[in-house]
Formats: sequence, structure tokens, C-alpha cells
Amino acid sequence: SSHLKHAAAVLEPVSGRKLDVYTTEPAIHFYSGNFLCNVKGKKGDIYNKRSGFCLETQHFPDTPNHSHFPSTVLKPGEQFYSKTIFKFSVDK
Repeated sequence: SSHLKHAAAVLEPVSGRKLDVYTTEPAIHFYSGNFLCNVKGKKGDIYNKRSGFCLETQHFPDTPNHSHFPSTVLKPGEQFYSKTIFKFSVDK
């Protein structure tokens, strides 16, 4: 579908920081940072297991092997379009 849909919401309850994800993609891949181990970041900060996360909008994994999933085939001359919005706010 080419219409944006609300796909995810994340709330950090202590600070009230909120992330809303809107996308035209049918799925989101969640990455939890399980394999981080003493990774040096900005200003010398060290990141370890589950220090952060990613929400990556995409098509379903293994799509070519499931005929009922939305197609990922792009034929010559066709264009691919995708839009994702990450909206940050504070929930009081």
C-alpha cells in the first residue's frame, strides 16, 4: 500500500519520550542490540548489550518463498517507493 500507517509506538515512561513510526512498508524489523559489547560511541560512551534498539521498516523476511506476502519483485522500468516517518515527542 502507498498509504502511511501507524506501525509502532515506543514510550519511555520516566522521561515521557515517545517515538511513533508511520510507514508505507508492511513490516518492521526490531533490532535490540543483543550483540553489542563495549562498543565506543559518541563522547567516549560505551554501549553494551541492549543499550539501544532500531525499528527498521521493510517488507516481510523471506517474501519470495511466500506467495501471500506482498511482492518484492521490481521489474525493469518499474520504480520502488517507500516512505517512513519517525515522529519524536514527549508524552506528559
